[in-house]
Amino acid sequence: MGIHYQRMHRDLKIAGYAKSTQANYLLCAKHFVAHYMRSPEALGEEDIRNFLEHLQETKASGAAGIKMHLAAIKFLYTTTLKRPEEVVGIRWPKVPRRLPVIVSREETLQLLQAVDCVKYRAVLMTTYGAGLRIKEACSLQVADVDSKRRLLHVRLGKGGRDRYVMLAESLVAFLREYWRAERPCGPYLFPGDSPPGVVSAESVRAALRKAAAVVGITKRVTPHTLRHAFATHLLEGGCDLRIIQVLLGHGSIRTTTRYTHVSTHLIGSVVSPVDAAFGAPAGGGATR
Repeated sequence: MGIHYQRMHRDLKIAGYAKSTQANYLLCAKHFVAHYMRSPEALGEEDIRNFLEHLQETKASGAAGIKMHLAAIKFLYTTTLKRPEEVVGIRWPKVPRRLPVIVSREETLQLLQAVDCVKYRAVLMTTYGAGLRIKEACSLQVADVDSKRRLLHVRLGKGGRDRYVMLAESLVAFLREYWRAERPCGPYLFPGDSPPGVVSAESVRAALRKAAAVVGITKRVTPHTLRHAFATHLLEGGCDLRIIQVLLGHGSIRTTTRYTHVSTHLIGSVVSPVDAAFGAPAGGGATR
């Protein structure tokens, strides 16, 4: 892409996109240009449509990947090349909305207890106890912990938004235990092996996968699974959905409502209209 790569990179930084998003958009734009081996200035709407169709037909990328490519191309043409007419008529692909994997409270306890490294367990307990994204948990600073007010300050979460989340008493107790054992130096609560960096998110993921294997949980478990569990367990405990939205840092309530679809406890407690019409069997026993 040459000069266009540099200009797009600059535009992404000016627009305030996260570094990971910048990298993904630039990679997708390079993929698009490499497909034709021509400058993006020499390409137009029909070329973009053919490229997206190529991705779909070759299954080189799933629906989410195609959407990412389109987002990158839209940014390239709208912002960097200032030719929005080339992409304005291209609609976003539909991405299947799969329900997240949820672990029960008992499974969550087993997982956390099976993590043998105190630092990794502290990160994962914070992820579950406060509903954080893994990068948010790894990036916490000592000054972000307000044990008196029982609050955690999450800085620059997704979308560049700060927020406060609750700090459970049991989490405070474990963090104090972790502090006595590790005595972390510097501003970060969970420093990495090479100061002044933070603990590696991938190392935390690996520790959780190992714990899942130890306790025999066959579900695909990641730190984000613990964030899903946090939201679902709060919902099952009667917490208001809008409070959960704020705690998770969701920009839209629509993102939070998916937890109403995965809470088997809530689904199982709903009274079917057939029972309301005909009455449940005496004793509520199952048909044999």
